[in-house]
Amino acid sequence: MSKKYKRIVIKVGTSTLTNEQGMIDRAYLESLVSQIADVKSGGTDELLVTSGAIRAGIERMGLAERPKTIPEKQAAAAVGQGLLMQVYSEIFERHDITTGQVLLTREDFGDRRRYLNARNTMLTLFRHGVVPVVNENDTVAVDEIRVGDNDNLAALVASSLEADLLIILSDVAGLYDADPAKSPHARVIPVVAQIDDRIRSIAGDARDSGTGGMRTKIEAAEIAMSCGVTMVVADGRRPNVIPDIAAGKQVGTMFLPKTEPLCGRKRWIAFGAPARGGIVVNDGAKKMICERGKSLLAVGVTDVKGDFASGDIVNVLDRQGNQFARGFVNYSASEVERIEGKRSSEIEGILGYKDFDEVIHRDNMVLGDSVAGC
Repeated sequence: MSKKYKRIVIKVGTSTLTNEQGMIDRAYLESLVSQIADVKSGGTDELLVTSGAIRAGIERMGLAERPKTIPEKQAAAAVGQGLLMQVYSEIFERHDITTGQVLLTREDFGDRRRYLNARNTMLTLFRHGVVPVVNENDTVAVDEIRVGDNDNLAALVASSLEADLLIILSDVAGLYDADPAKSPHARVIPVVAQIDDRIRSIAGDARDSGTGGMRTKIEAAEIAMSCGVTMVVADGRRPNVIPDIAAGKQVGTMFLPKTEPLCGRKRWIAFGAPARGGIVVNDGAKKMICERGKSLLAVGVTDVKGDFASGDIVNVLDRQGNQFARGFVNYSASEVERIEGKRSSEIEGILGYKDFDEVIHRDNMVLGDSVAGC
């Protein structure tokens, strides 16, 4: 088998790894692991992002239906995480592959130190030939137990590890050009080079039957593409789906990476940490930032949203409220309010000090298609 990719992240959702009765499909897991082992034998690093912990807990606890409250879901996850990992470990061992469990939440990507620690752990597992099995830490997370978060989690993992390829295994064959449930002539779009309003519109209408849906897969694609990662959405039940994609065959929908992806630190600025607030700027400031790559100065600020501290990440908004950039802010919200519309030379006279000329330096800012588009 020709090896096209050196590092692959594979995400499988609950709807793909369960059978018609809603139980964990162990025969499918056997096939999934066999495919991963096949590709790994060629020297490729592989990481599996898996859902299914809550479903495994429901099965073991004998619950009649999926829990509705957060504590019930967390309890099911507490039971199911170990069980699911045990099944994976046993199957991988039959292929002489060691696995390592990594539990993450979106919050782990919001703190730079935790982000780097998680990244270093997974890279170390690769060096030892281990396949990391990543799951969201549902036993302690609240926001993460929601529709489609594992799609974005997988994209963040792929980005942090500088993976070549992200495979999203779904219960649909890819992104269709129309809702296949409504249009008998709907066809899978083979390649997407850019996420535009048309693609977002299609994804918004075309929901799959799993916990994610196509919209969250498009969100994941935006992360992957901006970070230089090729992403493929494909039918997880298709025979030999992983080796075929890894060999470069046309399967599902492929989302092409940008020719000039974000560097490692700017990847984290763009997608890792949540914004703590927003800064509204005038048209002139937006033009200088977008067209000339300049820093944001106080003279271009017209309004402040939220309460943030110096060093927090904030969104940069135009007069219409559209986000077009984000970055590390040098002053707190109250300080920016005091100096908005003023020249840099006036800052010290207003605040009594001036640590920076810029509200956000261009080296600490991500703009353009990576966040919303200039």
